[in-house]
Amino acid sequence: MSTDRSRSIWRRLPVDQIEEIEAESGVGQLTKSLGLWQLTAIGVGGIIGVGIFSLAGLVAHGDADNPGVGPAVLLAFLIAGLASAAAALSYAEFAGMIPRAGSAYTYGYVALGEFIGWFIGWDLLLEYIAIVAVVAIGISGYLEAFLAGFGADLPLAIAASAEDGGIVNLPAVLICLLVTWILSRGTRTFGRFELIAVGIKILLILFIIGLGVFYIDAGNYDPFMPAGFGAVLTGAATVFFAVFGYDAMSTAAEEAEDGRKHMPKAILLSLVIAMTLYVAATLVLTGMQSYTDIDPEAGFASAFTSVGLPVIAGIISVFAVLSILTVMLTFLLGVTRVWFSMSRDGLLPPWFAQVDRHGTPQRVTWIAGIASALLAGVFPIREVADLTNIGILSAFIVVCVAVILFRYTRPDAPRSFRLPWMPVVPAVGVLASLFLIAQLHWQTWLRFAVWLVIGLVIYVTYGRRHSLLNPDRPHRGGAIRS
Repeated sequence: MSTDRSRSIWRRLPVDQIEEIEAESGVGQLTKSLGLWQLTAIGVGGIIGVGIFSLAGLVAHGDADNPGVGPAVLLAFLIAGLASAAAALSYAEFAGMIPRAGSAYTYGYVALGEFIGWFIGWDLLLEYIAIVAVVAIGISGYLEAFLAGFGADLPLAIAASAEDGGIVNLPAVLICLLVTWILSRGTRTFGRFELIAVGIKILLILFIIGLGVFYIDAGNYDPFMPAGFGAVLTGAATVFFAVFGYDAMSTAAEEAEDGRKHMPKAILLSLVIAMTLYVAATLVLTGMQSYTDIDPEAGFASAFTSVGLPVIAGIISVFAVLSILTVMLTFLLGVTRVWFSMSRDGLLPPWFAQVDRHGTPQRVTWIAGIASALLAGVFPIREVADLTNIGILSAFIVVCVAVILFRYTRPDAPRSFRLPWMPVVPAVGVLASLFLIAQLHWQTWLRFAVWLVIGLVIYVTYGRRHSLLNPDRPHRGGAIRS
């Protein structure tokens, strides 16, 4: 197959010549240091965290704009998990075929063309940064709950966004900067930290479930669905945020020791582990405390306090902070690798793709980290969560469509994993993602549209002309290893 060096915006990145094109960019290489269990830990680290410790309580309790779904938050997670599972299988097939940084951006570029690939990549830059921000806001809530247990309350002005009565959420800002520093230390260091932190996280959740089950009051499950099924669907669109960490994990494929073999396994393992824990945890949460009394920012801390275990609540608050850090690390890794990949391909300036001697793209790491800190400091949690979901759901739709088309246009491409029941499974992923997108508020659609318009301007004025696939691009070469 010849390299597609056309001037068309639909030119495709040839899967069997990716390495040759990457070499042409002149960009330094990422370090290969991640094994199967480190990859799985990154996936679990990205999926489990704010979903259990923040969003479960938020959706169960409700807020000013959304009624509480009560114990039916379990159904919200299952619906979101079904949509996510269909997409996960599509990701697994691509990850085993194209172990390259970029995830959905790269898959769209290969199967659907540069224009679609650009928009998904541009979309992911915002969504991943927003995810880091919303998780930081969730951690901030648990940190405040922990300090309150010792009678120390942070001033509202530095503990909440303007919409929530403060000026800036300073703890969330500082947490974003801490995570950025950890990731900047290199992939090997990050992988070890993630593996240890995820192990602690799973032990904490098992402890919560094992202890909490003895304090379940069956009366708290009635009514099971207080606001009707429509509210459950809206809740599913919000908690979807909690079940797609494997998407960001797949951006680390290029840093895997054996990406073709390990990536599909890691994607599926991480989703199975996460959904099992989510189901058990939501049953315990809504069984221990009436959904109307659950703290929407620190659900499990309030549940254990309500049954006379404030010390346990404090322990949960401390370890929740550590466990949720892994979510931030996974998605900050994701945005930096997508950004790196787009810059290496020439769609963004190669300056962003420069790596240090450890194979880490330091520039985009710190830019993305500071951007997430600014977002976390000024926006409330639900607005940011909904913004991330519309972007990730859009990426899921593209990947599910791409895997169908690529199966028929390139049946000869080597695949270490083939998703079953083609094309039914990816079609379910498309329909489920479209359905969940439709549940989001119009303000979310508006913000998303504005971001895409900005992306269109950048692609037309820079990306299309400088793409490595453009035979008339202004110059050759790119960033070099410093």
